[in-house]
Amino acid sequence: MTTAQHPAGTRTVTEIADWLAERVAYYLEIAPEAVDRAAQLSDLGFDSVYAMTLSGDIEEWLDVEIDATVAWDHPTVLALAAHLHERCA
Repeated sequence: MTTAQHPAGTRTVTEIADWLAERVAYYLEIAPEAVDRAAQLSDLGFDSVYAMTLSGDIEEWLDVEIDATVAWDHPTVLALAAHLHERCA
């Protein structure tokens, strides 16, 4: 679904968390269900390259400009989803 069809501001925290978990799983080559949404991304194996790539993916998906450090500033899927939801509201 494109951003034009589903504006960022109408996405729920759960939708954002689901998408983030899928992206994290993709980068780490694990099943989305294996992503502990409350765990620190660094504890899951995320590094700076993944974090920067995720930032770019978020910008494209939500059509919003964010800092490249957003994954470190909000270091869990749940924290990042809440931040992005608030940012896009």
